[in-house]
Amino acid sequence: MGICTSCCKQSSSYEDLTPDPEVRRRQQVEAAEKRIAEHESRGIGNVDAVKRQQQRAAEVAKRQAEAGSVDQQTGLKWQVN
Repeated sequence: MGICTSCCKQSSSYEDLTPDPEVRRRQQVEAAEKRIAEHESRGIGNVDAVKRQQQRAAEVAKRQAEAGSVDQQTGLKWQVN
């Protein structure tokens, strides 16, 4: 009947096609980091300028928080007679 069984034979040089768990885990971490980096830079022309702007905004917020805490500590005291 012409059945070809040569393709179904076990090869003597069989290689495991699935990598070991450590290699697979490392590849998954690299892929996740790549996706995160692409997501962060999506739609942004100059990534460095945006990061500098975010740092400035964080510094301004920190200064405002510090100024607010100083005002609360040395605030005016009201006396009612």
